[in-house]
Amino acid sequence: MITREQCQVWDKEDPLAQFKNEFSLPKNVIYLDGNSLGARPAKSLDLAQHVISQEWGNDLINSWNTADWWGLSTRLGDKVAELIGVNAGETVISDSTTLNLFKVLSSAVKIQAEKDVSRKVIIAEKDAFPTDIYIIEGFLDLIHQGYRLELIENENDLDVLLNQSDVAVVVLSHVNYRTGYLYDMNDINQKIHAQGALIIWDLCHSVGAVPIELNQTDSDFAIGCTYKYLNGGPGSPALLWVNPKHHNTFWQPLSGWWGHNKPFDMAQNYEPAVGIRRYLCGTQSIISMSLIECGLDIFLNTSMDKIRTKSLKLTDLFMALVEQECADFRFEMITPVAHKHRGSHVSYKHQFGYEIIQALIKRGVIGDYREPEVLRFGITPLYLGFVDIWDAVQHLKQVMILGEWENSEYQVRGQVT
Repeated sequence: MITREQCQVWDKEDPLAQFKNEFSLPKNVIYLDGNSLGARPAKSLDLAQHVISQEWGNDLINSWNTADWWGLSTRLGDKVAELIGVNAGETVISDSTTLNLFKVLSSAVKIQAEKDVSRKVIIAEKDAFPTDIYIIEGFLDLIHQGYRLELIENENDLDVLLNQSDVAVVVLSHVNYRTGYLYDMNDINQKIHAQGALIIWDLCHSVGAVPIELNQTDSDFAIGCTYKYLNGGPGSPALLWVNPKHHNTFWQPLSGWWGHNKPFDMAQNYEPAVGIRRYLCGTQSIISMSLIECGLDIFLNTSMDKIRTKSLKLTDLFMALVEQECADFRFEMITPVAHKHRGSHVSYKHQFGYEIIQALIKRGVIGDYREPEVLRFGITPLYLGFVDIWDAVQHLKQVMILGEWENSEYQVRGQVT
């Protein structure tokens, strides 16, 4: 039997326990939704005030130089680089994950078409976060060049689909947003490259949660959020990484002035920048982008290996406690037990998943719900402890014992669920 006292001991032994002080969290809240929106770094308020009052309010347009607003995309990209296993000068922070997927997909298709125009298949997961599918479909409809999308529906489908000779690009989520399934990046890359295809990794649910080695595994492209595990703030601009071997072969479909080789020459025609800056488009959201640095600096004071170790301990604990305390309530775990294939959230299916999550939120335990019938609990090691996990499961148990989820108010769905 696992006890709360044992969890207290583990918290005292936790080498990452002090990092919880780096975040501003409401009292009496257990936040298990950092895989949707990360908690606010405590220093972000002062930074926001400085950017707004000093850089914008006082220094005005001079801040493009004095505060290096112009270099913010690449400077932050170099900090993210340390978390994804790449070198400086290979990553930018820019736009949204959705736009960045459009850019790198365009690039990958262009590269492949120049090598072998017969490669006309794009592979993606049926269970990917929907925007990935939407962007691929929209891109293929836009170019009208005979490309088609084929979807992975079952575990062995990727191998089967790769046996086709006409695969151009594969788009995969490193960690599945619903189940928490973690792909073996090295193994997948080898399979894809052996068939002459290119890989685009969606890191939205893995960056800041699991160690990533994009260069070591010879990945081609990666995109991902900064507002989830990296705690960059609501809607903060996304990351975009490109293997250096592809930097100067990129065709930029969104050829805005920020990606120009000499943007301030105000030239009539587009000339792409050399290197990763050519993946930029137009003027960025400087205030939002500036706040990303607070979260990144917290990560850079520890290591992804330590974060991963604690993540696995906390997810192990959550799974064990749900089994120990809630075995009678028909929760079906859909997250892999094996560490090799587990990200940093734990998901269960239940017929009344939505109502249960609403009842938990009322109690101050914030998880989230995903269709169909999935309760999702994000484990963020920098601001969650072992007692937090114990207490969260006890609240879940009480919601079920007392039938709180049956309250009619929990059946009403807001616009955002």
